[in-house]
Amino acid sequence: MVTRSRITVVVALALMSAAAQAHREGEFIVRAGLAQVDPKESSDSLEVAGAALGGTGVGLDSAAALGLAATYMLTDKVGIEVLAATPFQHTIAAKGLGIDRVGSTKHLPPTISLQYYPLNAGSAIQPYVGVGLNYTTFFQESVSGQAKAALGASNLELDDSTGLAVQVGVDWHLSDRWLLNAAVWRMDIDTTGTLDTALGRVKVDVDVDPWAYMVGVGYKF
Repeated sequence: MVTRSRITVVVALALMSAAAQAHREGEFIVRAGLAQVDPKESSDSLEVAGAALGGTGVGLDSAAALGLAATYMLTDKVGIEVLAATPFQHTIAAKGLGIDRVGSTKHLPPTISLQYYPLNAGSAIQPYVGVGLNYTTFFQESVSGQAKAALGASNLELDDSTGLAVQVGVDWHLSDRWLLNAAVWRMDIDTTGTLDTALGRVKVDVDVDPWAYMVGVGYKF
């Protein structure tokens, strides 16, 4: 027969274990995993010498990379996170130009966010929300062979972008140090693309505004 004292000891140990798993003020949490960026772009028509070319536009495909995030817990419930990744590479699709591809680009989306963890410190499952600032830099833009042959295209450039980012995530503690993590971001990314062609300098404004997803593991220290 289980005595009351034994039940009390078991409950106390369970509570101590849960508390050990909690996020605490002063902790660092490092998360890493597979990240996917899924653009939900809206493109204006291409412009040549200020004149819009009706029915034209561009689009970006999805891309995956290694995602990295580091959070410092300012309090038991509030943390500040820096999000980074290895470069994402996108194909730039053409619309209404008689070709499939304009070219390709790589980008990095470093983001800093303030996070809030609403559950009590003893919860082994810790959802959180965050809001912050994203800076996206585009680099290694290249023109496709199609665009070179059909348009005499060269010198593709995409402007960098600064905008808001919001996130929702959850940590599931496996031990007092290790955890599983899943997170979703929505980022405000706007860019202007320019391209030299046989018709002249072409310009297009694009609202990229992607969803970003990451699933991975984390470690606290």
